[in-house]
Amino acid sequence: MTVRDYLNIPYTLLAEPVEVEGGDWLRRLSYPELGDIHAQGLDVEQVFLEIERMRFAEILRRLQQGDLPPVPRPPLATSTPGWWARFLGLGDEVTAFLDKSPEEYRQSRSN
Repeated sequence: MTVRDYLNIPYTLLAEPVEVEGGDWLRRLSYPELGDIHAQGLDVEQVFLEIERMRFAEILRRLQQGDLPPVPRPPLATSTPGWWARFLGLGDEVTAFLDKSPEEYRQSRSN
């Protein structure tokens, strides 16, 4: 598998309303299959962008440490992680490594 494949895995996205102090309600999104990563806020679109940045960061962190992310489902063939990386402001940090193996990615990031 390549970095692209890991970024194309369709992890389950959990969305739930959360009541906070004062009776306000926030939207919380999380990827439970990736551990304890979640984002919350009033605007679900902004929360979605934040959780996607966190998903990319968590997958790349795991690959860099040699701790392969879980693969609960096969990678999507039609996803475009390069576009998403640029849209999320991660651009060159991700796109240069999309077709590398986890080992190649780890070696290139340790230099």
